[in-house]
Amino acid sequence: MAGSRLALALRRGLELPVGRLAVFEPFAGYDLAGLSGAEVICRHFPVAQHFERAGMPTVREESGRYAAALVVLPRAKAEARDLIARAAAVCDGLVIVDGHKQDGVASIHADIRKRVPLLGDLSKAHGRIFWFEPGDFADWRGAGQAFDGFRTAPGVFSADAPDPGSVALVQALPELSGRVLDLGAGWGFLARHALQNARVSAVDLVEADHVALTCARDNVPDARAQLHWADAVNFTANPYDYVISNPPFHAGRAGVPELGRVFIATAARLLKPGGEFWMVANRHLPYEADLERRFGRVDEMPGTPAFKIFRATGARKQRRG
Repeated sequence: MAGSRLALALRRGLELPVGRLAVFEPFAGYDLAGLSGAEVICRHFPVAQHFERAGMPTVREESGRYAAALVVLPRAKAEARDLIARAAAVCDGLVIVDGHKQDGVASIHADIRKRVPLLGDLSKAHGRIFWFEPGDFADWRGAGQAFDGFRTAPGVFSADAPDPGSVALVQALPELSGRVLDLGAGWGFLARHALQNARVSAVDLVEADHVALTCARDNVPDARAQLHWADAVNFTANPYDYVISNPPFHAGRAGVPELGRVFIATAARLLKPGGEFWMVANRHLPYEADLERRFGRVDEMPGTPAFKIFRATGARKQRRG
């Protein structure tokens, strides 16, 4: 923790009260070493695994009362405000906010200063950490969105409307049947479409964001649907007739095409012989070589100016890793 903003704050006057410390949504690698009583509250499966492997108590939601709360700001402002409201509601001592300037910490800092006095405030490494006694932030709780029979929540991907890439994929899909895997299912848009086919016997929704998966539980009320909070890298199941996917390509602020490559590898691994992988991607993302390496045949189907759609068959089974 020696070089972190939190470490600097602890050296310069931040005193954590004795008792439980709620840590809301830290990213993998956020240094919590040496913090007594810390409990990680985390929605993302790979991040939860990271802290569990480090021996940190990790839960999906807060429970009971905490002596202090640390909020690590996400990029989405609605989610950031919601986390601060949740922290203030369960905290008896200090609420600490730590964020990078590109995640909007300046705006959050200005908004909070209008509501409560700050007890400490430090800038370091293109970010800011500050703390205050909890006030009433109930009006910052995120209500989510509702549209076309779907509901979403703050911080989920494409919270305001179906992603245009997913819409394009739905328009291109054939009549599905048998077992279907929705890889990176989000809040359930693709899965609900898949379940409109009577010949579909099962749809497994695999999603790393627990909040999105909770939305999907409401959005896909079908007995054929099974929800899995899991990482696409390690998910395993009986083979599928179809895998459908709109893979994520951002991790935090950065575009990471490797995420899509992981989804391609998992789809190839989990398809039955003769099964089909249907995938949508932004046109600038270079997935063709990965698809051709993992599948015997790759066809680009009609898409849109912004999105390309692939149908891949003849999965080449490879050793894991």
